[in-house]
Amino acid sequence: MPKLFMKTWKSPPNHPHVAKFIDCYWYLEKEPSDIGDSYPKLYPDPAGHLILTHANLTLNYAQDITQVGKGSHWIYPHRQTFTMDHSHSFQILGIKFKTGALYSVLGGQAASILDRIEQFDGFTQISSTNLNSEQLLLNAGDQPLQICQQLDNDLAPILASIQVDKHGELVTRILPLLNKTPITQIGHVLHKSQRTIERSFLRVTGLTLKQCQSMIRLEEILDHLYKLKAQEINWGDLAVQFDFSDQPHLIRHLKNAIGKTPTEYAQKRDLTIDIYGDFEVL
Repeated sequence: MPKLFMKTWKSPPNHPHVAKFIDCYWYLEKEPSDIGDSYPKLYPDPAGHLILTHANLTLNYAQDITQVGKGSHWIYPHRQTFTMDHSHSFQILGIKFKTGALYSVLGGQAASILDRIEQFDGFTQISSTNLNSEQLLLNAGDQPLQICQQLDNDLAPILASIQVDKHGELVTRILPLLNKTPITQIGHVLHKSQRTIERSFLRVTGLTLKQCQSMIRLEEILDHLYKLKAQEINWGDLAVQFDFSDQPHLIRHLKNAIGKTPTEYAQKRDLTIDIYGDFEVL
C-alpha cells in the first residue's frame, strides 16, 4: 500500500548566537512511493527561509508568474500564496529565519526583497563559510539531531559576527506584541512614537505592521483548522475566536491571503500544513 508523506522534522537551534536570528531547522523528504497532493500551497509568511537541497533539483513557485529555485535558494518573505510543484521526489533541508532577521544577516537591502525566490551562493557578504548542502542531506532524514548540531556549528561563527542596529533591535521588541496588542498601542507600550515604530518596522521587514499582524493571525488560524475536520468547523465561531469583526471579514481575509473562501479551503485542504502535517518537533 502506498504510504503518505514522508520524513519530516523540525527543531529550534541550540546555540544562542544562532537562536538570535533563526527560528528553526526543518526537513522534508519525498520518495517515489510517497503519495499526496503534488501542488501544495505555501501561504503568506513574514519570515524568510533558506532552502538547502541538491544542486540539480529544480523547484517551481507560482504566483502571478512562476519563479524557479534551482539547487539551494532563498524563499524571501512573501505576501501572497505560492503554488509549488512537488510532483517529483526531493530532499529539502530548510532554515527558517526569524521575521526581520534577514535585514541584519544579509544587509539592509534584504528588507526590500519580498515575494522572490533567489539562488543561495553562500554567506559571502559576511563570511567565506558556505553550507555544504550535499553533505548535510546525506544523513538529514535519519540523523536529525546530528544535522541540527552541524548546522549550529556551521552558522554560529557566521551569525556571531553580525551587529544588529537600532532598527533591528526595535523590531525584536515589536514582534512579541503584534499577536495581542492593538497596533495603535505598540508605540505607547514601548515608549516610542507610533511613527518611529512604523518606520523601523517597515525598514527592517519590508512589511507594514498590519501586513505582518495579518500573516501571524493567518498562521494561527491555519494551525487551528489543521486540527479540525471539515464538519467541525464553525466559521462564525472562528471569526469571534480570532478577533474578526464578523464572519464576512474572516472570509475576505482568507480570500485575500490564500485565494480561497473558507468553503473552498475546507473542501480542498491543499496548504502545506494540510498535506505535510505539523512537522514533528525534535
